[in-house]
Amino acid sequence: MATIIDLVGNTPLVELKRLNPHYKNSDNPKVKIYAKLEGDNPGGSVKDRAALNMIQSALERGDIKPGDKLIEATSGNTGIALAMIACQYDLKIELVMPKNSTVERAKTMEAYGAKVTLLDGIETCRDYADEKGKEDGYFQFNQFANPDNYLAHYKTTGPEIWRDSDGKITHFVSAMGTTGTIMGTSMYLKEQNANIQIVGCQPTEGSSIPGIRRWPKEYLPKIFDESRVDRVFDISTEIAAKTARDLAKVESIFSGMSSGGAASAAIKLAGELEHGNIVFIVCDRGDRYLSSDLYS
Repeated sequence: MATIIDLVGNTPLVELKRLNPHYKNSDNPKVKIYAKLEGDNPGGSVKDRAALNMIQSALERGDIKPGDKLIEATSGNTGIALAMIACQYDLKIELVMPKNSTVERAKTMEAYGAKVTLLDGIETCRDYADEKGKEDGYFQFNQFANPDNYLAHYKTTGPEIWRDSDGKITHFVSAMGTTGTIMGTSMYLKEQNANIQIVGCQPTEGSSIPGIRRWPKEYLPKIFDESRVDRVFDISTEIAAKTARDLAKVESIFSGMSSGGAASAAIKLAGELEHGNIVFIVCDRGDRYLSSDLYS
């Protein structure tokens, strides 16, 4: 019988047809767009992969043991995933999150038994977790600098996309937060075919998209290697929100705003191509945003 942990990964690829600009003109488009539905993970997001690999790797190295206390800054999805998996390994956890995060996220973390601390802005949360992580009795994963974050995607997300696309993927698109998803997946896919194009998405200057950031230089995640990204699309709040709503209404894919941003980049990219197979990440589910104005 499978455990919750066994259910992390192996998420489906589904074809996006009605929002594919080529599909409107042909029943046999030479450009295909596929969505990888990470909301199918048991914690509801792509972050289940990184959380599982960070906790299991730390346990295997002896960095932590059952009963220890963890602390981590998060914009939401990583916190939920860490809380869910920490529960399975009898670890205590405090999660530090921006005050403007949706209430569903904090309540979900608390449901798994985590302590939630709300502060102003993700940078403040990171500073708080950094300081408290130096105190005795706390262990901080620091997902922004932890190789186990992107190695989760090197070991699972990349191989799944390669397998399920029969090695025919030509472009990979992902929103960028900690950048773990795009770093690890890029590393694996480029090893299989160096010609695969890796496309990242970040908010335009002044835009706010939950889960991803246009990082100031001093807070750029240490795991980020710009050589692993071939192209970056800047996405506005309005386009990310509109595309998330289009995904739900037109393709029946219920997602958060950052997934709308990745989808808008994939659709724009498709319009530039004559042939290709684009895979983009739908990083979570839309029910996590029902208290926001995304779907109101």
